[in-house]
Formats: sequence, C-alpha cells, structure tokens
Amino acid sequence: MAAEIKKTTTTAARKPANKAAEPKSRMQFAFTRKNYMILFGGLFLIILGFVLLAGGGSKDPNQFSYELFSTQRMVTAPIILLLGYVTVAVAIMYKDKPTAEQPPVS
Repeated sequence: MAAEIKKTTTTAARKPANKAAEPKSRMQFAFTRKNYMILFGGLFLIILGFVLLAGGGSKDPNQFSYELFSTQRMVTAPIILLLGYVTVAVAIMYKDKPTAEQPPVS
C-alpha cells in the first residue's frame, strides 16, 4: 500500500503578535470646518458682487442708459468680487496650527 503523505499547511503571512502597539493613523481631511466657513464666505462675496454687477440696461435698445456707469457697477461690485476671490484663495491655503490633541500631519 502506498503511504499517505500529509501536507502541513503553513500560513505565509502571520499577523504581528503586538498589533496594539502600532499607532493608529487617523485620516484627516485637507479642509477643516474653519476652511469651509471662510470658503463659503468668499463664495457669498462673489455671488453678491455679481448681483451688484447685474442690471442697469435699458428696456428699449435704441435708448442709452447712463445707469450702466453707476458707482455700484463700476467700483463697488468689482471690489467685492476681488475680495471674494481673495477670500476663496485664503480659504484654500489656510492651515490650522496643530493642538495638543491633534498631532501634526506628515
């Protein structure tokens, strides 16, 4: 009779015995709540700037309206738009300082 050969199965990859000693890495988002608040403030300024920029046209295309050159459309709206775009850029680049409970991300 033929002798049966028993194959021993070994696990190729064993779990480390001391898994609890490894620090858990927490996934952190690039934007914090403060970043989102600054971003939404900038988006509000941009929308407000475009609302102030709109209008001023004449209903009759043959009649010229000097309302197109009002201070609101020529000065105020572009300044608010520029502030909105700068605020959005600041929101993207802003980074909180790490606290004691929040380790720095490397």
